[in-house]
Amino acid sequence: MKPKLVFGCLIVAMLSWGGYAGSARALDVSSLSNTDASAGLKKALDQGINLAVGKLGVTDGFLKNPQVKIDLPPKLAKAEGMMRMLGVGDQLDQLVVSMNRAAEAAVPESKSLLKQALKQMSLEDAKRILTGGDDAATQYFKLATSTPLKAQFAPIIARATQKVKLTQTYDAVAKKAVTLGVLKPEDATLESYVTERTLDGLFVMMADEERAIRKDPLGQASTLLKKVFGAVAH
Repeated sequence: MKPKLVFGCLIVAMLSWGGYAGSARALDVSSLSNTDASAGLKKALDQGINLAVGKLGVTDGFLKNPQVKIDLPPKLAKAEGMMRMLGVGDQLDQLVVSMNRAAEAAVPESKSLLKQALKQMSLEDAKRILTGGDDAATQYFKLATSTPLKAQFAPIIARATQKVKLTQTYDAVAKKAVTLGVLKPEDATLESYVTERTLDGLFVMMADEERAIRKDPLGQASTLLKKVFGAVAH
């Protein structure tokens, strides 16, 4: 078997068995010190980033996905029934749509930061990911990018909220909620809530893609592995 193909098979096996490093079936993680093997892992994770961002950063990417849909802020949600009885239902519905549209607009901008974190991944990071849990890579990205992503999302969401008139919609709802005594004036803010929920949704989707790669590495990553390792065994 060609050397490059050996490393390709190694990555596939390690992605499959990453959670069983201590078992007899586990592969020797020290083999990952080969830069080609590390590149294979990064290619697989690059695919995960592209898929996660691609699924969320489109119309209805958040709104029609129950896993990540941004619902009313908790304090408004508690008063939702009362507010709908008082004729504010349409405004509440528009608020939910607008929040999710803002998130859908922000997510594509995360790709550059996520891919920068991927480039900076060390061999030791890669080993921990391959022998970690089903979301070990996602946790790596979360630790490396959460703070800069919040800073990056904030102005994007601010612009998106202006575009879809989210601030006006929320202000109208919040004003009525304050009048009804179900929301305090100091709680009538929104952009930080949408930013946090956008970030949560991004990492939820990345974890899903990571689990899919680990569960079926050949089906999920074989094309990328073939590109990296020139897998043409005959």
